[in-house]
Amino acid sequence: MRFLVVGAGSIGSRHGRNLAGLGHRVRVWDVDRDRLREAARLPGIEAAMSLDEGLAERPDAVVICTPPSRHLEPARRALAAGAHLFIEKPIAHVSDGVEALIEEARRGRRLLAVGFNLRFLPSLRHVKTLLESKRVGRVLAVRAAFGSYLPEWRPGRDYRDNYAVHAELGGGILLDAIHELDYLCWFHGEPTEIVCTAEHWSDLAGNTEDIAEVTVRFKSGVLAQVHLDYLQRRYQRNLEIIGDTGVIVWDYPTHSVTVYEPGSLSGEPTRVEDGDPNAMYLDEMRHFVRCLEGGETPPVDGDEALRSIRLVEAAKRSARERRAVKL
Repeated sequence: MRFLVVGAGSIGSRHGRNLAGLGHRVRVWDVDRDRLREAARLPGIEAAMSLDEGLAERPDAVVICTPPSRHLEPARRALAAGAHLFIEKPIAHVSDGVEALIEEARRGRRLLAVGFNLRFLPSLRHVKTLLESKRVGRVLAVRAAFGSYLPEWRPGRDYRDNYAVHAELGGGILLDAIHELDYLCWFHGEPTEIVCTAEHWSDLAGNTEDIAEVTVRFKSGVLAQVHLDYLQRRYQRNLEIIGDTGVIVWDYPTHSVTVYEPGSLSGEPTRVEDGDPNAMYLDEMRHFVRCLEGGETPPVDGDEALRSIRLVEAAKRSARERRAVKL
């Protein structure tokens, strides 16, 4: 298949490299000529000198990997050119315009998939299986956390150049760590209320929130607490699910899932082979190709991605107005 990757940063280069490795033809375009040259040095990737040039070759699909505030315009142009769409999370930095894009894709019978790579992580999928089997009974409460020191995210690059510190580009920990809100909705269904405290608390550069404490109520009755930050000097990503007959603990850094059941003070951790960190991204692209071939459907489509954006918008509103927001 023919793919055009729009945006040659870290994730765009990764998707391009993976698609080329899977045997597909890949072109990449970026407004930054240095990034474009760097990406075009990767095996199997060619540079397009403009978006028009890339679209003129009638790619089967366009993979959008620009900063979030710059997702919708190239996505609309890709649909107009007859291409299917894969958009990196979040689908946009605000909900305005997203419904129109979804409807445009639907009218044109074009696939619209949104990249939430944790949906392809074996250890987290194992947690989903445990929940579906009612391993810990009825879920009552959840605690999820993500934290990592932003200046260390891209070794060799100044973090101040990262869109994460620029609100106008769609940065901020709530959007960057939207994975947590996505998988909580994946596990527990529709949210009904959110309370959030989020602000720029540290001495890091930028005008985006670098820490957030979020509480979400779900229609299912689950109460979830979420901690997110750009600040801590260790990588943290974990989840604790409290059921009425036990507890499930997922820890991504150790690739482990532990179940605590009645009568046991300590659970027996199950190590789930998540593989090389690139493996879930490869699986994500393999799955997207199968979707293009008509064999499967995206785990996160436009409608589900829009739900996540609206949840972030409600969280920001809650933080501004210092009150609970109904959904």
